[in-house]
Amino acid sequence: MAASAAEQPAEPIRVMVVDDHPMWREGVARDLAEAGHQVVATTGEGRQAVRICAAARPQVVVLDLQLPDISGVEVIRGLLTAHPGVRVLMLSASGEQQSVLDAVKAGATGYLVKSASPADFLDAVRRTAAGDTVFTPGLAGLVLGEYRRLAATPDPGGDEPQLTERETEVLRLVAKGLSYKQIAARLGLSHRTVQNHVQNTLGKLQLHNRVELTRYAIEQGLGD
Repeated sequence: MAASAAEQPAEPIRVMVVDDHPMWREGVARDLAEAGHQVVATTGEGRQAVRICAAARPQVVVLDLQLPDISGVEVIRGLLTAHPGVRVLMLSASGEQQSVLDAVKAGATGYLVKSASPADFLDAVRRTAAGDTVFTPGLAGLVLGEYRRLAATPDPGGDEPQLTERETEVLRLVAKGLSYKQIAARLGLSHRTVQNHVQNTLGKLQLHNRVELTRYAIEQGLGD
């Protein structure tokens, strides 16, 4: 993945790269470094990634799905169990729906296929660090569709939190992976108003962050 020159980020992002192909791993690390980010660790093994995460303290882990020792899904679970604050961006050759679904269910913040351009990859890293959900175009719809099919029918007697029409509208766009800025532009709102809607929704649903909120939205079948 050869990157062209990019603007230096105002705040470098600490990234760990986990991929068992040395040339690919080194290329991704080089792209990140050239973009001004800090590559705090690289490894080709899932178990080692979980072990060294505490010392490396990455904000984002760029993770391949297929690893020689354990699967990427197992790595996600291990990372989030030991280091709940870390965000995981899958970077995989597979765009299969089930692979994407499994990664999201395990807790991945985003999923990008390796055919993505360097610019799209670097943007995905930045958005992942900011807490956005990021998907290769087309995959978000697949995930939403599958969750709609699998989601259990809500209990009609259950005490479901009541969201306003605008909160639900914002939640649908969050589920599609749009950033606050994109949602604000889509709905003609200010960035601050979108943030307030998201915070209110988090409070009503007793969730803690956008990753949990996205997972909730997908499970409820929100989206086109």
